[in-house]
This record gives sequence, C-alpha cells and structure tokens, in this order.
Amino acid sequence: MAVGARVLEHNLMVYRRVWHGSVLGSLISPVLFLAAMGIGLGNYVNRGGADALGGVPYLAFLAPGLLAAQGMQTAAFETTYPIMSKIVWNKLYEAMLATPLTVRDLLFGELEWLVVRLTIVCSLFLAVAALFGAVRSPLGILALPVAVLTGLGFAAPIMAFSATQRQDSAFNVIFRFLITPLFLLSGTFFPLDRLPAPVQPVAYLTPLYHGVALARALTLGQVDPAAAAAHLAVLLGFVAVGCVLAAVSFRRRLVI
Repeated sequence: MAVGARVLEHNLMVYRRVWHGSVLGSLISPVLFLAAMGIGLGNYVNRGGADALGGVPYLAFLAPGLLAAQGMQTAAFETTYPIMSKIVWNKLYEAMLATPLTVRDLLFGELEWLVVRLTIVCSLFLAVAALFGAVRSPLGILALPVAVLTGLGFAAPIMAFSATQRQDSAFNVIFRFLITPLFLLSGTFFPLDRLPAPVQPVAYLTPLYHGVALARALTLGQVDPAAAAAHLAVLLGFVAVGCVLAAVSFRRRLVI
C-alpha cells in the first residue's frame, strides 16, 4: 500500500463522523464573508476606492484573497491541536508506530489528509465565490490548487513546530501573532501598497501574500507568467522546507 495510506484512511474514517457539520461551516463562512464584506462593504469601496483596485469590483478583489486565507487558517488549525493530541494526549502515533507503520508513513499520511481536507474546504469556498459572481475568468478553477498549496505552505512548518511541543500554550501565540496578522495584512482585504513601506517586505516573505496574489490573478484572468512562476516557486519552497523540518521533528520526537 502507498506510503501514508493507512494514516489517511484513519483520518477519513474519523472525518466520516463529523463531515456534516464541517461542510455546513465551510459553506456558511464564505457566504457571510462575501455578503457582508464583498457586497455590503464593497458598495462603499466601489464608490470611493475603485481606482485603488484597478477598476476591479471589491467583491472580485476580496474573494480570491479570502480563498487563500481559508487555506491558511484551515491548515493552521489542522496542524496544531490535532497533531499535539496524537503525540501527547491520546498517544495515537505511539499506537500506530507499534504496527508496521513508520514515522514516514505518519508524516505522509497527515500531509495527504491535509490535501484532502484543504481541497474540500477550498472547493466549497470557490464554488460559493463563483455563485456570487466573484470568479471572472475560467482560469479561476486553478485558484483551488493554489489555495491548497498555500495551506500546505503553512501546514508543513507548523506541523514541524507542533511535534516539538509538550503543551498547547504556544499555539495561542501562532494564531494571535502569525495567522491573524497575516490574514489582515497580506493583501487579502486591500492592496499591499497601502501598507506602510517598512511593513510591506514582511508580507512578501510569507506564503499567504503569494497565495493571495496568484489566486487573485487567476480569478481575474490577469496572469503575468513571470510573476505567477515566482509566486508558485515561493509556495513550493515553503512546502519543501516545511516537509524537511517536519520529518526531522517527527523523527526526533517519536523515535526512541
């Protein structure tokens, strides 16, 4: 059987019991965000700030940013408390390693599950955005793998960090001082050039900015091949480095 398949199967069996509430939440969130901010707030933005958005309606500007941010937030949640639970609280990984499964199987299985989870959540978000008229190009379908890749760009490094922790207090720091500021300041809600100049380079160094920029270019049909390649390279780089770090931290924590 493929590497990680048993771990993926376990996660799918667990998800089978809770998918109803998960799917419902994944549908309600984009509806509320796009209706309240994309349409409600967007009416005011379109009247007074359309020039700052290059003539793009605020709803069409906002939706791909929220899509990429949804990938980030989902990945962050799935790789903090659930990972610690399997290591520290219910010792699930110890039980798995008592079978022929290896640490490599655990890591690949969790990453495969994240791909599935992110695909479900981001597909629903993109479908709602399309129903709202926020996807203005057939290339917008490619924003789905971009959002998944953005999530993985956060998931792999956070997973590596989670495997080193023995208490969950550090997770509050991640959400308050990393995930929330990036959600607000990585080009999701307004163009990055509206930020103070000293802050802009910080955003450029994060996966979310590149995910937002690439997803927005695809949904608007305004793709610059060179810029798209650069954004994609950064996202893949974060995933690759994160996977290496996760492999090291998992092995150190779980192999006696």
